Amino acid sequence: MKEIIISMLKERGIEIKKIAQLVYELQKPYIDVTLEDAIINVEKVLEKREVQNTILTGLQIDILAEEGLIKEPLLSIIRRDDSLYGIDEILALSITNVYGSIGFTNFGYLDKVKPGIIGEIDKAGKTTEKVHTFADDIVSGIAAAACARIAHANEKDHK
Repeated sequence: MKEIIISMLKERGIEIKKIAQLVYELQKPYIDVTLEDAIINVEKVLEKREVQNTILTGLQIDILAEEGLIKEPLLSIIRRDDSLYGIDEILALSITNVYGSIGFTNFGYLDKVKPGIIGEIDKAGKTTEKVHTFADDIVSGIAAAACARIAHANEKDHK
């Protein structure tokens, strides 16, 4: 299933290395971490069944909206990525919840600032025919969860 998820992400222009780059940038001020560590942790997050189900669901909704296969008014809401819709964030938070409150706070930061690949996806959803309403939040969730996973693994070093 992990390979299917990685393939789906890649089809939407999302590469694991770009997610890992975000994780690395976020964690390097606090923890001695390498890009390889970040890649490993992103991949570990993608092994979780709850995460896989979230990615499958969110990306499929984006694809259906792109193809016009969702009824109005929901289709227009998703295509516009309405700021008060919020379901995209709620779905993605199920990824961060696997790793506790630190994942939640990391997600909030990423969702607000939209660094790296998150901003690229968000912009493409607003400037092209592509719909990335769920994709940008899913990537934020994956990155936030990987950051939390790294923090949890290194907690013992700070006691």
